[in-house]
Amino acid sequence: MIPPIVPRVGAATHTGLRRSLNEDAYLAQAPLFLVADGMGGHRAGDLASGTVIDGFAALAGRATLTVDDVAFTLARARAAVEALGGTALDEGTAARAGTTLSGVAVAAVDGVGYWLAVNIGDSRTYRLSGGVLEQVSVDHSVVQELIDAGELSRADASRDRRRNVITRAIGAGSTGEADYWMIPARIGDRILVCSDGLSSEIGDDEIRTVLTVHEDPQVAADRLIEHALECGGRDNVTAIVVDALHVSSRPGGSGGGEVDDDIDSDTRPRAEAMGGMR
Repeated sequence: MIPPIVPRVGAATHTGLRRSLNEDAYLAQAPLFLVADGMGGHRAGDLASGTVIDGFAALAGRATLTVDDVAFTLARARAAVEALGGTALDEGTAARAGTTLSGVAVAAVDGVGYWLAVNIGDSRTYRLSGGVLEQVSVDHSVVQELIDAGELSRADASRDRRRNVITRAIGAGSTGEADYWMIPARIGDRILVCSDGLSSEIGDDEIRTVLTVHEDPQVAADRLIEHALECGGRDNVTAIVVDALHVSSRPGGSGGGEVDDDIDSDTRPRAEAMGGMR
C-alpha cells in the first residue's frame, strides 16, 4: 500500500566552527522528520537530544502517525530526559539537561496526506510550496514574545542579546507543552526542519533560494549547512529537507496523487487554521 505521502529526504549536521561537541540530534526516516537541539552544558545537551530522538525512532517505519501517537511519545521522552538527573552527569548539570524538538510526521485524514507538525523550543519547521516559503513553527523564545507584543522588530531580533533564551523545552525544568499543526500536503511540497544554528546564521530569503535552486534534497541540506558555516558557524547546525513526491487524495476523489479541491478549499490562514491545534 502506498503511504499517504511518499517522501524523498536529505539530511546533514555539523558541529559548527566554535563548538567541540554536536548537541543536535535528528531523525530522518518516514514517517518522522525531526530535529532536537540539546542544551544544558557539557554532555547534558547531547544526552537530552539523543534521548528524545531515540524515543521517536521506535515509530519509524509506520505508514502514518496521529497527534496522539506523537504526544504520547513526547510525554515518554520528556520523562526520560527528566530522569537524566539520576545519571552520572556532573552535579548540577543534569538538572539543566534539555532539548528543543521540531519537525513533521506523515499523517492522514480520511485517506488524504497531511503534514503533522510539532514544535517545542526554537528549532524550526518551514514549508516551501508554490514558491512561497513559510515558517510553520512558532519559536518559543523571549524575542518571539517581544515581537508578538510589538516591542521588538524582526530586523532587531537577530541582534538582540536575548535571542537564545527559549521559553519552552523538553527538560531543563520546563513544563511547557508542544504546539501541533495539521497541514494539507501537496505534491511538490518541500519541508525544511532545522536547528537554530541554521536559522540564526542565514535569513529566510537565502533559505528559500537554496531550497529553490537545488532539486536534490540531500544537496539542498548540504548546501544549507555550508552557508551557515560560511556565515560564522557559531552553533551546531542541522538541516533535514523532505520532498513530497506523491500525496494521496480523498478515496474516490480526483485521484492522480493530488489533494482534491474539497480538501484544498478548507485551507485557511495559519493563525486561524493552525493556531487552534496548539
